[in-house]
Amino acid sequence: MIMLGIDVSKTKIDCCIFPQGLTGKRKNKIFTNTESGFGSLLKWLITLKIEPDQVTAIMEATSVYHENLGYYLYDAGVKVCVANPSRVRAFAKGMSMLNKTDKADSEALSRYGYTAKLIIWQPEPENVRLLKALLGRRDVYLGSLLQEKNRLEKAQSTHTSVVVIKLLEENIEYLNQQLEHIDKLINNHIDQDPTLKQDLKLLQTIPSIGERSGLLLLGLFHSHKFEKASQAAAYVGLVPVHQLSGSSVNKQSHLSKAGDSKIRSVLYMSALTAIKYNPHIEALYQRLLSRGKNKMCALGAAMCKLIHLCYGVLKHQTAYQRDYLLAE
Repeated sequence: MIMLGIDVSKTKIDCCIFPQGLTGKRKNKIFTNTESGFGSLLKWLITLKIEPDQVTAIMEATSVYHENLGYYLYDAGVKVCVANPSRVRAFAKGMSMLNKTDKADSEALSRYGYTAKLIIWQPEPENVRLLKALLGRRDVYLGSLLQEKNRLEKAQSTHTSVVVIKLLEENIEYLNQQLEHIDKLINNHIDQDPTLKQDLKLLQTIPSIGERSGLLLLGLFHSHKFEKASQAAAYVGLVPVHQLSGSSVNKQSHLSKAGDSKIRSVLYMSALTAIKYNPHIEALYQRLLSRGKNKMCALGAAMCKLIHLCYGVLKHQTAYQRDYLLAE
């Protein structure tokens, strides 16, 4: 397999490939980050006597600018890997590739592909993409609503024009209407998809997982194919990081926090409820406290346990059982 490193920016993509492997010559070329540019990239590969199915394209997650390219290459038969930018940068430094340019980054991505254990990217199902898009839009409206409410509270506490106060009240009413509308769209989307509807019901059988947290976790588990629960926990940054070396380095362990902060935030609030009302998580929390762990450490373990429970009910398609192996 030939590794194609692609550094993606808003307007262009820098490509680097070693047609004969790392011992051969390097080829670089720049294309526009448009559909016509993607087509030119495939033509360039053919001029190098490389077929699309011989290539694995490695790119970093750059906001949303890599998505169209990823889908285009996937449809053309190219294997796609979306690499973690921090890992690629650490690899480049380890290879003494200290320059930080688009050309150097594309070469680092290509070399990274030959040495790292790659996870091939798969497009999200259309129903999951729509769900996540609707949830994202809802977050935007909710954030704007909270801001406007805070502005109204401040305006009412100061000498503010009645006209301004009325505008704020009208905007709050509009945002509430938009939230109601998007909630209906989300509910209709779930009702029309039997799989999403069933899995949401299963997630909500877990004490402390409500409708909103369930929808967010539904998007997580349906957009990634985790082989085990620990992979899901690692993806959302809920695995401990240890710093212990010799006699001089002995720092307190902490969560990696390498994943989606929105999911961690939802899990944090759910864990606060779970340590009171979820028997498995309450038992885990109290057991860790009795061993001398601090509350935040025990709460982090509770968040991780929640992910494991969610993975379990979805994998086995079985509702949460309050008394299952509770003695352990």
